[in-house]
Amino acid sequence: MSSELYADGIGEITITGTIVRIDLMSLSATDRDANNNPTPVFRQRIIMPVDAFANAVDLMQKALGGLVEAGAVRRIGDMSAAAAADIQQAGASNASPNFN
Repeated sequence: MSSELYADGIGEITITGTIVRIDLMSLSATDRDANNNPTPVFRQRIIMPVDAFANAVDLMQKALGGLVEAGAVRRIGDMSAAAAADIQQAGASNASPNFN
């Protein structure tokens, strides 16, 4: 049986020499900020060599390309300025900084 971990996003990526550290975060169920939005909480860290990180980024770019082609996600840069502004305003309270 394999262990799984859910993450709402990446909090920080740190590169030290040939090692990359990726901090995974999730939104707290109990802690809120001044605007009553859930605060991000550190959950776990992925540590890998730089070449493995580069391969992972390439794989994620290909996966994102497939999602864009399938219409599952749209890049804000690919939309008209008015449509992008409407989406950003509508989702401002829950917008993830990882996808802007």
